[in-house]
Amino acid sequence: MSANFDAKDDDRYASNRTSAGRWQVEFPYEWDADDLVGRRQMLRWSVGVAGALFAMTSLLAGMSFARTRRRVAEQQIVAAADVPVGGVHYFRYPNVNDKWDFGVLLRLENEDFVAYSGVCTHLSCEVYWDPAQNELICPCHNGRFNPANGDVIAGPPSRPLPQIHVENRNGTIYAVDQEFVDA
Repeated sequence: MSANFDAKDDDRYASNRTSAGRWQVEFPYEWDADDLVGRRQMLRWSVGVAGALFAMTSLLAGMSFARTRRRVAEQQIVAAADVPVGGVHYFRYPNVNDKWDFGVLLRLENEDFVAYSGVCTHLSCEVYWDPAQNELICPCHNGRFNPANGDVIAGPPSRPLPQIHVENRNGTIYAVDQEFVDA
């Protein structure tokens, strides 16, 4: 290099702050493919993906209603005289040999019997009758159910207890059926 070199004459040696040409350009990058994905195309793609997710969610919700249901055969539970008014009787249902499934039979009025699954709809803990509070209670997370219809009164369960249909035949209570949803 020569001794009489002036930095103002050659922009290669100037910094970005002193060079008016580099830092004042709005978009200094050259991109020949910037028209491949424009804003309209990106918006179309986003709306399409959102529509596909909505359609899949709707399909899954529809499939939950269309699942096959199976009915359980009737089963003798207990003599009606053995359950006092306001009393409870726990029984295995639908399978007598299955230790996980059981039912709760309540005698609300003189001849008014109701039965529910004894498994909480929140996290499958056992549900028990509390005569002092007149509620079915899940002690795991303090879930409370209405004894008249099995609806949730309090706690984290979001669904009512599945009801077991019962009949009083000549002084003996029978579990007639219950609908179970196959997973």
